Amino acid sequence: MATDKHFVDYVIEQAGLGSRLGCKKLFGEFALYLDGKVVAFACDNSLFIKPSRAVDTLAPQLPKGPPYPGAKDYPIADELLDDPEALRRLILETAALMPPPKAKKPPKGKARKPASEE
Repeated sequence: MATDKHFVDYVIEQAGLGSRLGCKKLFGEFALYLDGKVVAFACDNSLFIKPSRAVDTLAPQLPKGPPYPGAKDYPIADELLDDPEALRRLILETAALMPPPKAKKPPKGKARKPASEE
């Protein structure tokens, strides 16, 4: 079952992080990004937080399950949607532990001009 965009909008609203928290659609589901870092997935209208020490410290009671068939188990943070402060803190702490996004490669087929020619 694909995730409803209204669910993702609700998660973003509850987190209260404004434009810092965004999403991208992936195969009918969504990845949530904070400042360019993937911090969670919305799959089957549930919120799956990236596993990290932040979850172990702030929300060790969260149930776990795979966000999609064949995936490893992720903490399911649906219960935190009723506690915006806890959700916001977990997302912020998770993002702090994630590596920075990789630099995008230039599109193939286009030759780049050397800096001296620009």
